[in-house]
Amino acid sequence: MTAAPLVIFAVGNPSRGDDAIGPLLCQRLAAWLAAEGLAEQCELIEDFQLQVEHSLDLCHRQLTLFIDAGSNTPAPYAFYPIEPTAGFAHSTHALTPPAVLQVYRQIEGSAPPPAFVLCVRGEHFEIGADLSAAAESHAVAAFGLLTELCRRPEAAIWMTHVTRSAASAKEPDGCPVG
Repeated sequence: MTAAPLVIFAVGNPSRGDDAIGPLLCQRLAAWLAAEGLAEQCELIEDFQLQVEHSLDLCHRQLTLFIDAGSNTPAPYAFYPIEPTAGFAHSTHALTPPAVLQVYRQIEGSAPPPAFVLCVRGEHFEIGADLSAAAESHAVAAFGLLTELCRRPEAAIWMTHVTRSAASAKEPDGCPVG
């Protein structure tokens, strides 16, 4: 079986209020991709947090996207490219997207595919809470971007949608995936 050129990781916990944004967008995107006849070009992976093993899902890909909710993210979302980050603690149970890219680099001995983060602003992350109205509004805006990105899965095209610089993307912004 050939790997889809685009892999999308949707991270979050549906039982923690706005942390459900990633899984929610994953479900909506799966339905949209099927309806548009684009499902074969994209593999969707939904999980509570990123693990070392997710680096294997980057093999034979042309492009990677990580989706998560963030509490300090500008509304409605931030979209930016990322690079592998050296010096992470691989004994942890959860990794950031740059750490997943670094694991890939170490395992494969080559650069990972171009990667981006879509961090959607959340407001409330309490256990047992429902998705807030603000988070739903931000998810709708993010879904609009997702459909544009999936229609044109090319890193150069995606760069035209970046909402902040790569330099500022390296700073913590409340969107740790994990």
